[in-house]
Amino acid sequence: MSLMSKFEHGMERVLVPVANKLNSQRHIAAIRDAFILVFPLIMAGSIITLINFAVLSPDGFIAKILFLGKLFPNLSDAQAIFAPIMQGSTNIMAILIVFLVARNLAIFFKQDDLLCGLTAIGAFFIVYTPYLPVDGQNYLTTQFLGAQGLFVAIIVGILTGEIFSRLARAPRLTIKMPEQVPPAVARSFKVLIPVILIMVLFSVLNYLVTLVAPNGLNDLVYNVIQAPLKDMGTNIVSVIILAVLSNFLWVLGIHGPNTIAAIRDTIFTEPNLANLSYVSEHGTAWGAPYPSTWAGLNDAFANYGGSGMTLGLLIAIFMVSKRADYRDIAKLSLAPGIFNINEPVIFGLPIVLNPIMVIPFVLVPVVNILIGYFFIATKIIPPIAYQVPWTTPGPLIPFLGTGGNWLALLVGLLGLAVSTIIYLPFVLVSNKVAASDAAMDEKAAESTEVVEEIVK
Repeated sequence: MSLMSKFEHGMERVLVPVANKLNSQRHIAAIRDAFILVFPLIMAGSIITLINFAVLSPDGFIAKILFLGKLFPNLSDAQAIFAPIMQGSTNIMAILIVFLVARNLAIFFKQDDLLCGLTAIGAFFIVYTPYLPVDGQNYLTTQFLGAQGLFVAIIVGILTGEIFSRLARAPRLTIKMPEQVPPAVARSFKVLIPVILIMVLFSVLNYLVTLVAPNGLNDLVYNVIQAPLKDMGTNIVSVIILAVLSNFLWVLGIHGPNTIAAIRDTIFTEPNLANLSYVSEHGTAWGAPYPSTWAGLNDAFANYGGSGMTLGLLIAIFMVSKRADYRDIAKLSLAPGIFNINEPVIFGLPIVLNPIMVIPFVLVPVVNILIGYFFIATKIIPPIAYQVPWTTPGPLIPFLGTGGNWLALLVGLLGLAVSTIIYLPFVLVSNKVAASDAAMDEKAAESTEVVEEIVK
């Protein structure tokens, strides 16, 4: 048996049973299905982002190749046409998820899923960051309506779904209206008491949280996650820690890059500018003072396809995946993935709460950061000193970031190959999981048929 076969067999023996149990767990299923349902909106937002940054921005990769900035001097003005579309997709994702998680749990318990989802939205805004009064007007921050608010949205959705479903089953807490009352009205009154109790519960919870964190639950979670990241410096260890944390947060459904952005930018903005000043003065990236920065290691070598180096995952899927759903998602995700936009993969595959993909999703970027660091530290290639747009296709980032060093391009291609190799066995294991699930469904169908025959 080859080493790859042994590794695959070992992961199959360990991960497949765990994955099967998690896939049948109602909370995991509710969250997973919520992200799948949101996928079309995320895909739409990703395509718009791709157009805005790669084509309509004069600094975009495609715009530079086709000289669109020179042909159309006011090209960037067109970005304003599509920018609002993001407000209806990724920027309201927390609202969509809190509704769908609660709804899916209500469906599991066979309760009123629509009213449960609506109640969850109400609960989410009860614990949301308080209004900010400005000149006699109240303003609500949008910071936690998108991916940064997903963790709280999931928790609120689960709590609402569980509590609502249990209270709605209690005869003493339901209001039955006469038959002559319109069905829609009767439906609303039936769960009125459970809705009131949930609103009261979350109001009390919000009050207790504000005693500790005046800016609310979202802000508390955000700051608690960021606190351990303080006082990090520009070194390989800090880059790896931030990369692991960022990608692990994605697995939990939290927008990792956005969550760590404040700390990351505080640490690395000044070194990045110092490197840029150096190349402006010396005309070369050789000798740049800060070789270990986020942009110089993570973005340049470990972010092809987006967080988790998922361009390697897409290639692995095309190579060995037998799952139709994986291949369909990969086809849809390839174009955005080339430009490092991978929300379709994260939420469509999904990566979120996927027990098999969590390992390579976190591991692959670390390996590629180390690869890039090795070649820079040994001075085989210069540091990444030139600023490169984040939507630039993978291996071209180190090529352009070093000022056109061809060895840097080869290192980028090496990293992509390594990421594909690491993802391959995990994609093969996902084939086994799909086959196992299909077999379980087939057995369940056969059992149902037997029962029906006995009843007849």
